[in-house]
Amino acid sequence: MKINRRFILALTAACLIVFPQNTFAGGNISGAIIYDGEVPKFREIKMDADPICLSKHSGGVFPQTLVLDPDNKMANVFVRITKGLPQGVEYTPPTEPVILNQQGCMYTPHVVGLMVGQELKILNPDGTLHNVHALSKVNPEFNLAMPKFRKETGKVFSKAEFMFPIKCDVHPWMSAWVTVSENPFYDVTDEDGRYLLTNVPAGEYEVEAWHEKLGTQKATIRVKESSSNQVNFTFSR
Repeated sequence: MKINRRFILALTAACLIVFPQNTFAGGNISGAIIYDGEVPKFREIKMDADPICLSKHSGGVFPQTLVLDPDNKMANVFVRITKGLPQGVEYTPPTEPVILNQQGCMYTPHVVGLMVGQELKILNPDGTLHNVHALSKVNPEFNLAMPKFRKETGKVFSKAEFMFPIKCDVHPWMSAWVTVSENPFYDVTDEDGRYLLTNVPAGEYEVEAWHEKLGTQKATIRVKESSSNQVNFTFSR
């Protein structure tokens, strides 16, 4: 029996329409980061050396090392998947930049995540001299002066690198932490101490929470398609 080639092509196309690729949505991983223990007292940052910095604040300014909400949930904790992602997958970085602002002579946000190939846009609205010094090891280190008339600059990192500091050589209390990731499965907790990893493919994963002084916590979780999963972490001194 002679098989009609056009019929086969049409049937194949129909099958592709009925069973398209990537129809299964990934799951979400979310949770809260909690601090358990006595809250340390930090010394107020003295900005007297630069009157412009001092004029940006109406009250005392304290280090961003441990930032808690009223329920002791922790900001500035970096959460990421460290094991279980499929190998050899290339993820497209977002086209919009990640903003690192030098506002009030403090870095905002204090902890930053972005992808390889994504722009880090550094702003200077303060009207004073800042010096952005990235102490990266895998990516080239840079040391960039931003006078008051230089309102923004941008950097793109070509390699993945976990947690290197950025500091200001002019204002020694200024510091931030940056991670360059190969994949989009990371988040930084905000003032509410919560994180969210979205559209995670089905599988078993190791999830890590990192804090600059209190180290790391890890947990293992299995994610199913279109599922919501919760993993909480607790840090203590």
